[in-house]
Amino acid sequence: MKFMAGEYEVVVIGAGHAGIEAGLAAARLGCSTAIFTLNLDWVGNMPCNPCIGGTAKGHLVREIDALGGEMGRAADQTLLQSRMLNRGKGPAVHSLRAQIDRRAYSDRMKQTLERTDRLDLVQAEITALERMTDGGWLLSTRLESQYRARAVILATGTFLQGKIFVGDVSYHGGPDGMFAADHLTASLLALGIELRRFKTGTPPRVLRSSINFSALERQPGDEPVVPFSFETDEELQNRTDCYITWTGPETRRVILDNLHRSPLYGGKIEGVGPRYCPSIEDKIVRFADKERHQVFIEPCGLHTEEMYLQGLSSSLPLDVQEAFLRSIPGLERVKVMRPAYAIEYDCCDPLQLDATLEFLRIPGLYGAGQFNGSSGYEEAAAQGLIAGVNAARRIQGKSPLVLDRASSYIGTLVDDLVTKGCSDPYRMMTSRSEYRLLLRQDNAEERLTPLGREAGLVDDCRWTHFTARREARRQELIRLHRTTLSPGEVLNALLVSRGTTPVETGVRMDELLKRPQLSYDSLTSVDVERPVLPSLIREQVEIELKYEGYLRRQQAAVEEMRRLENRRLPEQTDYAAITGLRLEAQEKLNRVRPRSIGQASRISGVSPADVSLLIIWLSQQERSAKTASFREEEMGND
Repeated sequence: MKFMAGEYEVVVIGAGHAGIEAGLAAARLGCSTAIFTLNLDWVGNMPCNPCIGGTAKGHLVREIDALGGEMGRAADQTLLQSRMLNRGKGPAVHSLRAQIDRRAYSDRMKQTLERTDRLDLVQAEITALERMTDGGWLLSTRLESQYRARAVILATGTFLQGKIFVGDVSYHGGPDGMFAADHLTASLLALGIELRRFKTGTPPRVLRSSINFSALERQPGDEPVVPFSFETDEELQNRTDCYITWTGPETRRVILDNLHRSPLYGGKIEGVGPRYCPSIEDKIVRFADKERHQVFIEPCGLHTEEMYLQGLSSSLPLDVQEAFLRSIPGLERVKVMRPAYAIEYDCCDPLQLDATLEFLRIPGLYGAGQFNGSSGYEEAAAQGLIAGVNAARRIQGKSPLVLDRASSYIGTLVDDLVTKGCSDPYRMMTSRSEYRLLLRQDNAEERLTPLGREAGLVDDCRWTHFTARREARRQELIRLHRTTLSPGEVLNALLVSRGTTPVETGVRMDELLKRPQLSYDSLTSVDVERPVLPSLIREQVEIELKYEGYLRRQQAAVEEMRRLENRRLPEQTDYAAITGLRLEAQEKLNRVRPRSIGQASRISGVSPADVSLLIIWLSQQERSAKTASFREEEMGND
């Protein structure tokens, strides 16, 4: 017999990275919130690589932190090793990546949820979701208890109808030996949600003592450690090393000889896998000309002997896995603790979602994370934050939080999903942003913390710290512009030693810093009035001066984009009724329901000619509305 166990304003289904940020955001904004998870011991689990960040992903973590989210702070507190990727390239693509203690991270996130006001964490499988006549939701659990909610966020990860594949063996299950969520899918289909099957995979975990480290290339962390969170002020330490090895000809032979035993190539796996993170068997086939592939050997935590083999994702049988592993230098006697596997799961087509991550035709229902067709912890957490904020603001009668492409990588991520959709698991990359020089990880706080404050996620203490950093940066830019150095032996000797031209007249500090051969820190000996500033502010000042012209040009492109974004399209427009639009454009526009001309221009299948016609049509509608308003005013005056 079912009983009513509770009533909440916001319910989140799933306690992975999306569910955590969604639940925290909703509760911190004042909503009574519950997060339901299949197992309390796996809150914030990292079933694949135990790391946070990476190329473009590090940008997302910084942006989550700047908005008031939790991922960056948790990563800093459970850090094993930190590296800044792409240092040899421009600042737009510098990306922080940290190896994380996966169990410590899970424990830290679980405790954060437990200690958050207005937030309940509940172990239960949600098996049914029903829309009530008042617009709210009725949720049923496997133990036949029921809950009511005004808004629901689906953050189910890879659990919906999850199916595990290892060679010829397949069975229903979730990641890391968990059971799948097999019942909720029926409710989602009954609501009219279009679902599809995606696939992801993970490499083997092996025993540390069975690895021959003398055959591996050591990969230490970077010093000093750069934190993810702008609020982390303690000095962080690298606590472990990672290692690199390579596959070889024997690895290739073993895999090709057993390719027929792969469920991926045998047709057993129906789901579409991630394009940018292929399995080792897929890499061997797709990149047949490559003689070897890199393997990163990384720790799973300080208090475990498990090591993660990044680059060796597979669904081959266990005997084949052991054979190709032992063909790799350093792994000749390796012992497998957890075999690699592929997992197939249900997810939605994100074209059904609005930019708020609410379903277009199902008010009060939101999607976040891998349920929306993305891959990666960071992409999931970013969507969870947006969904949680918007669910809370909808309940409170406030305007939604929508980030555009020029504001953030989060805005780019959401816009790509809801406007362009995805045919395989979506992964964020710096190349996806047209404005990546403006969207650097160093200035995420400057871009987004005011929005986080406006939304209600940034408290007074954090706001005080942010405004102090912002003012220090502003004052330093002013000082560098006003400070002139006189020519002399000391200055010119420094300039010559750095490979740049000496000066004969006075030169401003900001002009010197625009020279590519000079850095902020290289001028210490001649800058006698230099204040003591954090490395982050020094970095920001230097980038803004060196790239001033490029930044100005990119800002002009942003203003043009926002001009089109401000041309709002009526919500109830029937695009099939607009004469001249191609049939494909009509269908795509009616499905996506773009908020603006700008968003319409990014829809796959909508041509520049269609956009031009839309602008003409919208101008006619606006003129007609003005004429009608003028006539009503005249009649009122009469």
